[in-house]
Amino acid sequence: MGETLFTHLHNHTEYSLLDGLSNIQAMVEQAKAFGMKSLAITDHGGLYGAIEFYTACTNADINPIIGIETYVALTDRNTKTNTEKSPYHLVLLAKNLQGYQNLLKLSSIAHLEGFYYKPRVDKETLSLYSAGLIALSGCPSAEIPKLIQQGLLEEAKTAALWYRNTFDSFYLEIQRHDNLPALTNINDHLINISKETGIPIVATNDTHYVKKEDAPYQDILICIHTNTNINDDKRLQMSDDSYFIKSHDEMASLFSDMPEAISNTEEIAKQCNIKLDFGMLRLPEYTPPGDITSREYLKQLCETGLLQKYGNPSDELKARLLYELKVIETTQFENYMLVVWDIARFTRENNILFGVRGSAAASIVLYTLGITDIDPVHHKLVFERFLNIERHEMPDIDMDFQ
Repeated sequence: MGETLFTHLHNHTEYSLLDGLSNIQAMVEQAKAFGMKSLAITDHGGLYGAIEFYTACTNADINPIIGIETYVALTDRNTKTNTEKSPYHLVLLAKNLQGYQNLLKLSSIAHLEGFYYKPRVDKETLSLYSAGLIALSGCPSAEIPKLIQQGLLEEAKTAALWYRNTFDSFYLEIQRHDNLPALTNINDHLINISKETGIPIVATNDTHYVKKEDAPYQDILICIHTNTNINDDKRLQMSDDSYFIKSHDEMASLFSDMPEAISNTEEIAKQCNIKLDFGMLRLPEYTPPGDITSREYLKQLCETGLLQKYGNPSDELKARLLYELKVIETTQFENYMLVVWDIARFTRENNILFGVRGSAAASIVLYTLGITDIDPVHHKLVFERFLNIERHEMPDIDMDFQ
């Protein structure tokens, strides 16, 4: 495997890597010091640190593997009963841009549709958005390990086959931490499932802090978060002090009896290659009714609004509107205007108070769309302060909502 190491990083909601001991820059610096060529992050339930992580890794010439430790509903994402308070865990890693976009989709669905104590997806959504993703069976809180702990070994095997058939690649995940008796039993049965099905094993390390000597401070952080006393033996705490970023040699030693579990980390790293372009704007697309273009629909709305606002508009008003529409077309912000119009329309229809401030008040397009309430012509406001063809930034429509 050389110096390539894929490290499984958890950003738990309870102990945030961004706000706690294990901030992203420190992780990347440690990985660089170890000579690692790849590093992964799997935030719990979302992609909270993905962009900061991607930027830090690429700046350090490390391949960023963006993932998520998603929560999977025991039944489906629409079921919100007490039985769903502890959903399964599942690690997903993006191989490419399609996989990254599917992670974004899954995260959005988990928060908007499946949220119940935690943002949850289900197997239906996993099937729909599995392309470009590598799945790992997960920690002891994942479906397959939980079925093993319940003695449901055939069901665990069936679940493993479902994940293998659903995702581009699927690996059974082995972790080794002390003082977790159930972990040995889980690992033994995962190895058996691997032998029976041919599903490969991969070694990972559950990471909550950067260096081993950080363990006592992580313990204090848990106490602060859970409002417990450090002398309370029954409180939530880590099983040992092994939840740090391990070097290649440390991981190889820990899994010396399973070299393939280490070499598979390199195989995963080779499959993951995401390139994110931050050099261009990606605005939401508004879909006009029928077959007309965004430019045509925007013009229709504005011409209708011009009649409503002015009754019998003068040639000066018509010329001002056409001029602004031409500038908007040249700068390619038709969709942006329609998206803001759609937001304003929704708020008015639902009796939500909102106000617009700043240079946006200088646009007759926004006035005829009903986004602003100030007549820019009557008040002699200069449209170019809001948008002109020399300006390369997005126009700024400041909206305040009730």
